[in-house]
Amino acid sequence: MTASRNALPTWLTRRLALRVLIGAGAAALLGAALLAAYLFLFIAPKLPALDVITDYRPKIPLRVYTADQVLIGEFGEEHRDFVAIKDVPEMMKKALLAIEDTEFYEHGGINYVRALGAAKANLGGGTRQGGSTITMQVARNFFLTRDKVYSRKVNEVMLAYKIEAALSKDQILELYMNQIYLGQRSYGFGSAAQTYFGKPLQQLSLAEMAMLAGLPQNPARHNPAVNPKRAAQRQRLVLKRLRELEYISAAQYEQALKEPLRVQPRGQQFDTHAEYVAELARQAVFAEFKEEAYTKGLKVYTTILKADQDAAYEAVRRNVLAYDQRHGYRGPEAFIDLPATPEEREEAIDEALQKRPLSDRLIAAVVTSVSPKKVTVDAGADEEIEIRGEGLRFAAAALGANAKAGVRLVPGALVRISQDGKKAWSIVQVPQVAAAFVAIDANTGAYHAMVGGFDYRLQQFNHVTQAWRQPGSAFKPFVYSAALEKGFSPATLISDAPLEMSGAEAGGQNWQPQNDDGKFEGPISMRFALAQSKNVASVRILRAVTVPFAHTFLEKFGFDPAKQPNNLTMALGTGAVTPGQLAGAYALFANGGFQVQPYLIGKVTDAQGAVVSATQAPEAGLETARGLDARNAYMVDNMLRDVVRSGTGAAATQRLGRGDIAGKTGTTSDAFDGWFAGYGGGIVGVAWMGFDEPKSLGGREFGATAALPIWIDYMKVALARRPQAERAVPAGLSRVDGDWVYDEFINNGEVRALDVAPDDMPAAPAAFPLETN
Repeated sequence: MTASRNALPTWLTRRLALRVLIGAGAAALLGAALLAAYLFLFIAPKLPALDVITDYRPKIPLRVYTADQVLIGEFGEEHRDFVAIKDVPEMMKKALLAIEDTEFYEHGGINYVRALGAAKANLGGGTRQGGSTITMQVARNFFLTRDKVYSRKVNEVMLAYKIEAALSKDQILELYMNQIYLGQRSYGFGSAAQTYFGKPLQQLSLAEMAMLAGLPQNPARHNPAVNPKRAAQRQRLVLKRLRELEYISAAQYEQALKEPLRVQPRGQQFDTHAEYVAELARQAVFAEFKEEAYTKGLKVYTTILKADQDAAYEAVRRNVLAYDQRHGYRGPEAFIDLPATPEEREEAIDEALQKRPLSDRLIAAVVTSVSPKKVTVDAGADEEIEIRGEGLRFAAAALGANAKAGVRLVPGALVRISQDGKKAWSIVQVPQVAAAFVAIDANTGAYHAMVGGFDYRLQQFNHVTQAWRQPGSAFKPFVYSAALEKGFSPATLISDAPLEMSGAEAGGQNWQPQNDDGKFEGPISMRFALAQSKNVASVRILRAVTVPFAHTFLEKFGFDPAKQPNNLTMALGTGAVTPGQLAGAYALFANGGFQVQPYLIGKVTDAQGAVVSATQAPEAGLETARGLDARNAYMVDNMLRDVVRSGTGAAATQRLGRGDIAGKTGTTSDAFDGWFAGYGGGIVGVAWMGFDEPKSLGGREFGATAALPIWIDYMKVALARRPQAERAVPAGLSRVDGDWVYDEFINNGEVRALDVAPDDMPAAPAAFPLETN
């Protein structure tokens, strides 16, 4: 075939083509030069300074710890735990870079090949891809909005260059790994490790690291707590990429794919339940540092001990549930209609369960079928749960044909279930009764344990510090202590006989105090009166001591006089105290008469570990802190030991088997409150149980049945590592007729005519009027 007459010679075509290429190249170079000049002359000067990253100060939340450095609380809008790049596991870095920016350590901030590939894919309408490098993401996260406009992208590129020039690659990666948002209010990989897996970043497995590495692209879509299936898909993609890059072996890859992941569905959790403690600490630190408390990385070290706190928490839970079991099943929490189709039924059940408040180990479930011997429930898990035999005992009345409509178990009933140590399921219920326990160091006042209620998630009201309740007979030791200062001794005889007083004496109407057991013993010693918690004898003691003297005397123990009655009912504990206040008061009997101020915070440190504030623990035994005569403290302690040996608190010695414990039960009128306050081994503990809307705990409930078991269960643990200690007799005490008395009240070997109680015996001297009517 011949060439066309108009065709250009080959040599000319080549020359023209070369000129076009040269021209295009020149134009491109000119365009690039102009673009570069524009960028550096007009865009670069407007870029923000890099102070925020060169002097990086992340918002680290307030964290609260036990004295033995166990994390019990975290407060702040952002969960963040800064981890230096040197402390980040190498595999964590590889997993992240494998999926986000493989050539991070090679490029200068921009990966043009990847960017062009992403642009081509996006323009082609396929799956959208990202072309941003780690450095560009740092620029975006610190300085720019996420609006998808060209001006933002140009600024992002220029900032990436600027960041690369100012920081090393490791510094850039450190910024990224601590700043990036990873869902569940968690920022940075250190925080995410705790949030999703409950352990430090350094302890994660390959499979766990791969799941975290998949989060930055879309923390909401790939959140393992919310979207486990999508999270697993993304994790597998990360693992595949690690294998392709030969960062892991085939065996590692297969093992990681098969590893079951235990993701915390509710976000960060703590090993020790000390929510009431953490909240008190937060309030104290906020009062000093205001909003900065939540961003400066402050660490609060409380005086709480993990083992003691765990024991107190379990003691309260166990005994509140035991009380609840004693008083019967109240019926389901709610009822829902169960749709006919499986999909709609599952959705209705899930929706109902999500609305129920959480409570540790009391799992909400919906009844799906019922028979007299088996109840099947759906707790939102993969399989339904069948409950039989002993598991139905508590709710047996709700299965009967005569059960009332609001109590009967039927399909759609929303109940609570619990699993015992043998993995057997039972129907239970969330208790309505409230309870609290507090323990302090008898010598320093440092809190060792504090449980402000049955469950913080159900009620944030802290009964240890906020509940002002009548202490009942737990208050009697303070009246008896006042009597010792007036010349009484534990052997002083008191008339336990019917007593009637006018309204003026009782602060109201005419009053006839009664003993809890309804019995009168006649002449009894003061020691016996306290051990058996005799009300009438206690009122007689207060009348002899006089109300004004006793009322003033109470201030030695840290009580607010305004909250104590100015009449004879004070002897029966009709004033108001908190469990925390009562613990501080009993400490004087436990430590020999020294006043202590209970305190919670040992020290506060900044993000670098420097101490910013600290509480100096008081030195034990300083006479400047003495509030009570050592002889008085010894004698009351001696009487309180009888309470737990042979009196109303005898179960304490029977179950603990120790001779150095002492304490007092307390039950208010109509059993509205049950108390036990006591100590041993240098620890003071106070347990309380009652209803927030006061009502009777029950006709057969007392401090000995409701509160004392909590105290015993805690002390079993707290005293296990503390030896028994003998208490020395203070100077100035002598024994007369087998019991102790102040030396100054002894005349010629006899107590000064104070053994007066029966109505037919001579009256006491005028200085010590012991009335017996």
